[in-house]
Amino acid sequence: MSEYDLYHGAGYQAPNDDSQTPQTRTQPAAPQFRPQVAPTPPGYQQTGSSYSQQAPGGQQSHYGNGPQSGYQIQGGAGQEQSYFPPQGQPGDGQMGGLASQMGNMGIGGDMNVGSRPNKKKSRHAHHNLDQPVGFSPGQVQPTQYGPSQQANSGHPYAGQQITPAMSQFPAQGGSQFSPAIQPSSPNPNIPTPSGPGVSAQGRVDPEQIPSIPRSRDAAAEYYLDHIYPTMEQHLPPPGAIPYVAHDQGNSSPKYARLTLNNIPATSESLSTTALPLGLVLQPLAPVQEGEQAIPVLDFGDSGPPRCRRCRAYINPFMMFRSGGNKLVCNMCTFPNDVTPEYFAPTDPSGVRVDRAQRPELTTGTVEYLVPKEYWAKEPVGLRWLFLIDVSQEAFTKGFLEAFCEGILGALYGNGSDGLNSEGNNGDSPELRSIPPGSKVGFVTFDKAMHFYNCSDKLEKAQMLVMPDIEDPFVPLGSDGLFVDPYDSKSVITSLLAQLPTLFSEIKNPEPALLPTLDAALSALTATGGKIICSLAALPTWGPGRLFMRDENKLHGIETEKKLFQTEHPGWKKTAGKMVESGVGIDFFMAAAGGGYMDIATIGHVAAVTGGETFFYPNYTAPRDTLKLSQEIKHTVTRKTGYQALMKVRCSNGLQVSSYHGNFLQHTFGADLEFGVIDADKAIGVMFSYDGKLESKLDAHFQCALLYTTASGQRRVRCTNTVASVSEGAMEGMRFIDQDAVVSMIAREAATRMTERPLKEVRNVLTEKTIDILAGYRKGFSGSHPPGQLVLPENLKEFGMYILGLLKSRAFKGISTLSTDTLKAVLTPSVCIAGHEPSDRRTHIMRLLKSMGTLELSLLLYPRIIPLHSLPPEMGFPSPTTGHLIVPPTIRASFSRIEEGGAYLVDDGQICLLWLHAHVSPNLLEDLFGPGKTSLQALDPMLSSLPVLETHLNAQVRNLLAYWASVRGSKAMSVQLARQGLDGAEYEFARMLVEDRNNEAQSYVDWLVHVHRCIQLELAGQRKREDGGSEGAMAGITSLRPPYW
Repeated sequence: MSEYDLYHGAGYQAPNDDSQTPQTRTQPAAPQFRPQVAPTPPGYQQTGSSYSQQAPGGQQSHYGNGPQSGYQIQGGAGQEQSYFPPQGQPGDGQMGGLASQMGNMGIGGDMNVGSRPNKKKSRHAHHNLDQPVGFSPGQVQPTQYGPSQQANSGHPYAGQQITPAMSQFPAQGGSQFSPAIQPSSPNPNIPTPSGPGVSAQGRVDPEQIPSIPRSRDAAAEYYLDHIYPTMEQHLPPPGAIPYVAHDQGNSSPKYARLTLNNIPATSESLSTTALPLGLVLQPLAPVQEGEQAIPVLDFGDSGPPRCRRCRAYINPFMMFRSGGNKLVCNMCTFPNDVTPEYFAPTDPSGVRVDRAQRPELTTGTVEYLVPKEYWAKEPVGLRWLFLIDVSQEAFTKGFLEAFCEGILGALYGNGSDGLNSEGNNGDSPELRSIPPGSKVGFVTFDKAMHFYNCSDKLEKAQMLVMPDIEDPFVPLGSDGLFVDPYDSKSVITSLLAQLPTLFSEIKNPEPALLPTLDAALSALTATGGKIICSLAALPTWGPGRLFMRDENKLHGIETEKKLFQTEHPGWKKTAGKMVESGVGIDFFMAAAGGGYMDIATIGHVAAVTGGETFFYPNYTAPRDTLKLSQEIKHTVTRKTGYQALMKVRCSNGLQVSSYHGNFLQHTFGADLEFGVIDADKAIGVMFSYDGKLESKLDAHFQCALLYTTASGQRRVRCTNTVASVSEGAMEGMRFIDQDAVVSMIAREAATRMTERPLKEVRNVLTEKTIDILAGYRKGFSGSHPPGQLVLPENLKEFGMYILGLLKSRAFKGISTLSTDTLKAVLTPSVCIAGHEPSDRRTHIMRLLKSMGTLELSLLLYPRIIPLHSLPPEMGFPSPTTGHLIVPPTIRASFSRIEEGGAYLVDDGQICLLWLHAHVSPNLLEDLFGPGKTSLQALDPMLSSLPVLETHLNAQVRNLLAYWASVRGSKAMSVQLARQGLDGAEYEFARMLVEDRNNEAQSYVDWLVHVHRCIQLELAGQRKREDGGSEGAMAGITSLRPPYW
């Protein structure tokens, strides 16, 4: 297919400039998600009565009222085939009720601002882009919510305006950035005491306030059939949806997201918005199907071209002058001499004649193979060292056996994927779970350490015991300890199968973890590598022994913050040595019955080295084995680098003020060091002003990650991001990335948990929300009645995300639930009020600092799908497009829970299947199998759905497979939450973040509170809950040296 056909197939005009369609790459196709669809059972006919549950649209879903030949999609050809049905049902977005409740208050996104009159020239390294179909920057009315208007009608991304400074097409004067909103009626912001959103009692109708599910669904529907062009558009899609990005020189939002894609020229202008200026980086993010692979370039011994002054790498925004002899840096504007090897002449317009054949000049994210001067040590394939806890607790829980099975599944598969077939020695790269050159080693530990020689020359593994834990050493050479897992497959398989039996009689209850880590470090010092360690009990033996620190009397007081960090010098020293040697570690920690594990100390090693902690706070072997196995496999198979260094550069006028994530930084300003870094890790970077930005130039940001791949290549991955600059902050309010703003605030708050009391951190988050919305109301919302709440168009759901952050396990207060939720959701025996254990707080705190925007968005606001009212066509591929048809999600509130319902709830960490006490027996039988007609008949240890020849069973399994593909690092397994029977229903109630729980208000009450504080701010009568400390807020805005 020609490039022209490919371009039009994606819904865009063919570009006129050859430089925009380099022959070295092809344009990506539209996203195609093809889930693991259940096989069609021969001759299956489903009969029975309906579930007697009404679908949201009023239609009753009947399962089995007619014969079905296999899993055919129901419905006529005229039905819309897409992920989501049309949005904007009657009443959506009508804000009359909220206006009446809040004192003549409405919610809107009015943007009475215009585009800059002067157009910037010669600023984009010749990215002359044609205007795409469907992205017209035409006149759009401001977002105003009144009784006669529907918000979010149509596709909010269909009319997305192009960033004025990032396109050759200027925006029309006075155009308002509010995508695809229908024109409002006259005087739409004058509220009336009655209307669709007002009840007889004048209460707020929660249906009328901004909805995260509706926003996600609309965006997912749009990007199902459209790609995201990174230069033509500059407002990234929401982080929680799948989309295909086309790299046009500006990096995909999957790798880098700016909080502001139009940056004010001065710090004073930024301070009027109270918004943080930051960048969320996920440099090794996975490439989605349909996206172009990251180019890997080799410039030989000379290395990639770089600026001699600021050392920035060559990128699409550097300009060539003097006929191609000078290279002008886009960061510091320094003119560099072009080396003879890299020289190419330019055409009359200043474009290199070979630009189309140079990926580094056309692609925002590239990788360079680097010469020896970039090496810290000889790069080799990644060494994986598995440390297996064989203490009494690990064996008793079944954790030892499950962990061994997980390692076997990660290395050789489970037999269904061909990895575990007879005769497979990994000769074919596609049959290997780890790349050629990588090796594995095994060590077990309790009170002593046991090293295993798994050489392929042996018939079975040899064990060498190291009883000296005071000064341990490795009794094996690297050739014996580290082996190719496919050459030694029979030896490794036999060893892992025998370990549970071998240690069943040797019951040492106290593991010695720190000496084992020191021994593992000595084994990996020469090469670097990654450690995967299991732990089932608090390590109370040997050097570095730990003790119980979490006492109830320490909760809720000033000294509680000490529980979230380690003060043990031995653990800190080991973590620093690991980073220095290029070694990282992932922990798999199982705490039966919620026992204390001191994650603050043990997880510190993983956090500093760039690793991750997988925590199972109430591990039960039959239920959690599948989740454990899948997460071990994900850890081994995801893209991983080691011996990594990161440097972030920015344009003149800006400077890096702080970093947030899992890394080690010896001094401020030094490079970030990682023992390991993987595809799921993200880093937050805050910027401040050290001068004034030039409004005639764009602001540029470059992240350079130097690392060694798992196959043993030393590379630099460069991620280039650009933003326009404006004199004031008005224009920048149109291009706020809500996910990036929430991510930066969450990371900053998580960082301060170890420095400030939790109550103060919660107050600062509340005050920060008020500052941002009040700043918009004062300076950018135009003329509105004083009693009206006006929200920025791109921050409509910001308040709900911050409320979800306040309710997260990291920041929540005493566990309290509303009376209605207690009566309807929980049984009295399940509702246990009290303080959150420090292990769980610390675990979520570190996740907040390191997770990407996708995982964070789901954590703060879970996605919920009702199963009892699924239309027949949902959960199956569309016959016309091949896309999976996904039902719309519902709001996370108990008011949306129907009696007799069944719901899937996923927050990115766990997935619950909540079943009402009066759920239909027919539904249970179709979902779980014959004879399963009551909640008591279900297996409480269930972790996955059985494969049945029923329509509903296939629907739900396909939806779970889809959710598993749009997720972070945690595996997708199902946990039952049966009303009145399972303790997991307490977790379900906690996930209903729009209700009043976790010592925080409901969504409606929260908006009312925020609005009242904004009114006080406008009247000059606001009293800050954080004591008015400027230092407390400076960290989030990154405008002053005290970062908090």
